[in-house]
Amino acid sequence: MTLKLFRKRDFISIGFILVFSTATISLFYTILKPVETLPIYQPAEVNEKLVDSSIIHVSKYHKISDFTLTNQNGEKITQENYNDKIYVADFFFTTCQDICPIMTKNMYMLQQELKNDKEILFLSHTVIPEIDNVERLKEYAVVNNVDDSKWNLVTGDKRQIYELARKSYLAVEDSEFEKYDMIHTENFMLIDKEKQIRGFYDGTNDKEIEKLLSDIQILKKQYL
Repeated sequence: MTLKLFRKRDFISIGFILVFSTATISLFYTILKPVETLPIYQPAEVNEKLVDSSIIHVSKYHKISDFTLTNQNGEKITQENYNDKIYVADFFFTTCQDICPIMTKNMYMLQQELKNDKEILFLSHTVIPEIDNVERLKEYAVVNNVDDSKWNLVTGDKRQIYELARKSYLAVEDSEFEKYDMIHTENFMLIDKEKQIRGFYDGTNDKEIEKLLSDIQILKKQYL
């Protein structure tokens, strides 16, 4: 009887030790596991073809420059609209028939996937502002089910938009600005709450969009 009781207690003790050990190992693993983070992209670290020659030497503190543009509802859009927000930016034009429809479809998918997430916004810049006025952007927004509360399609001064693309977002290959040159890029850029670039993604590639969604969640954890 004593032996049986001893064995029973022995088994209970061993079981307790095993459970405690497993929990302890799991806790230590959680504590010691490196926190997954995203890089902060600087001009000096990006493909030099995507960097304006005037900032190619910049290796820290690069941020998206201030801007004043107009959205599909005729509202002024500035950095203040994106304060304390994570956002995805791209460049398009409404009459584009090759990569832009795919990019818009994928941006819409992101909008729907994150529609209840108040931390996330979207910003699409037209690269033909002389054609894509407010009325045209509004038509495009309606056709593509753009949620005005989350996604701004913006137009404005062409030089400002092109300099944003080349000197802020590092989105397209550098070239000297000319009146009729054309920015055409499939890049989506992930921007954090400090206005820093945290990722580049092919806006026409489904796997890249999945990675973007994943990276947004990683970035959000940084602000918990």
